[in-house]
Amino acid sequence: MFGIFLHTTERRFSCGSCEKKFFTKIVLATHMRTHKGEKPFSCVTCAKSYRAKSHLKRHMMIHTGEKPFPCETCKKSFRSKFELLSHMKIHTGEKPFLCETCGKSFPVKVCLDQHVRGHTGERPFTCITCGKSYIARSSLVYHMRIHTGEKPFSCVTCGKSFRCKPHLVVHMRIHTGEKPFSCMTCGRGFSQKGNLGIHMKGHTGEEPLSCTACGKRFLTNLTYHIRIHTGERPFSCATCGKSFRGKSNLRYHMRTHTR
Repeated sequence: MFGIFLHTTERRFSCGSCEKKFFTKIVLATHMRTHKGEKPFSCVTCAKSYRAKSHLKRHMMIHTGEKPFPCETCKKSFRSKFELLSHMKIHTGEKPFLCETCGKSFPVKVCLDQHVRGHTGERPFTCITCGKSYIARSSLVYHMRIHTGEKPFSCVTCGKSFRCKPHLVVHMRIHTGEKPFSCMTCGRGFSQKGNLGIHMKGHTGEEPLSCTACGKRFLTNLTYHIRIHTGERPFSCATCGKSFRGKSNLRYHMRTHTR
């Protein structure tokens, strides 16, 4: 009788706020913290807080670099078993989660849920600081770092820090010289896929960006051009107060103060 109770599939514990149901009281208690805003488990390194102890444990691996779950196929390692199982579907090609609207399929349910919100327009993850909303929790987490200034991903070579891991990965290519995106026309390599896309338009002669003020067309940097018309100079020197249309102009100017 006791064994049957342990293996029951019945969700017996209900949330009084949203009526979601859970298998155990512990999971219900963790869920209830989403309504109360409680985050009792804090990181001693960066003071970030979490609703569940398991979430804190996974977060701590960012600081320790620990990745105890390796992929046997490509030897890449992950912080959690869930991340490993999701990754394995890249090798198997398995995409069991199907969008009923457009038929696109995904390897994990969280990706499907995020995709479906693109059809419905739902943005359930809202920033409590500025009110901006997102379709994915990961996007909100990244956005919140703009307000907190948190940059948990650091370059081991030069120490520069970033808000998200993909930015660190791209940055590391400065040190390694890696250029994984190659032009099929001329063979030139690029560290970022977006830069390859812009380069390819140079071969086709395409200039897709048009200025509404003067009609001039551009391959890129339309925003910079428009500031000629508006007079906007959003980048200011903290030393002398002089303003510039582009960030690169400010960087060049700043070097004159450091010499």
